[in-house]
Amino acid sequence: MSTETPTLKLISHTLCPYVQRSIITLLEKQIPHERQYIDLANKPAWFLQRSPLGKVPILLVGEDVLFESAVICEYLDEITPGSLHPADALAKAKHRSWIEFGSSVLTKIAAFYSATDEEVFEAKRQDLTNSFQILEAQLDASPYFSGDSFSLIDAVYAPIFRYFVVFEQYQFEFFTQTPKVKAWGAALLQRPSVQQAATEDYFERLHEFLQQRNSVLSKLSKKMFETSFRE
Repeated sequence: MSTETPTLKLISHTLCPYVQRSIITLLEKQIPHERQYIDLANKPAWFLQRSPLGKVPILLVGEDVLFESAVICEYLDEITPGSLHPADALAKAKHRSWIEFGSSVLTKIAAFYSATDEEVFEAKRQDLTNSFQILEAQLDASPYFSGDSFSLIDAVYAPIFRYFVVFEQYQFEFFTQTPKVKAWGAALLQRPSVQQAATEDYFERLHEFLQQRNSVLSKLSKKMFETSFRE
């Protein structure tokens, strides 16, 4: 392990959950860093030259570039003392497996808020509910995934739960049958590193983003807000 942390700059976007998991890791490990937010609809030429996949986050490590949030988080954990992974090899591997599951949940969230057909929309909503029921069986009554200690897997799931703050404003409830998942999400959203990983206007920006999708969700939410305003 290096005794000196290199100069780090995280290239970010305000709504990207993969960026947020990287920021949470930086904050939990108390790693000095700089953040630069870019517009993904108008990507700078320098960014396209440095990001092999054209996606955020990328981490500039001096003159080197790391991409993919899972790799970035693992690197940040390894260059600093006090790992956010379990010490046991099997437990660590299980965490990594459920981190991959978390990425699949993010894919399902995008499919849910992007669905333009009502039948597809309902199917995607059920798909998300099923994912949380699977997670429910993995949790106990502890605040975090593996007890009282915050782990890298918690950094991965925290941005997932942030979406549902807005979905619940649209009167969609996903956690009625998964109380342990709901409690886990509530605990994560109260953690300072999680709160600081998003910009102050995050929820406003997310609402605007969702309203622009021309999807079933955006139409239902607009109708709900119009009805509420008239009342």
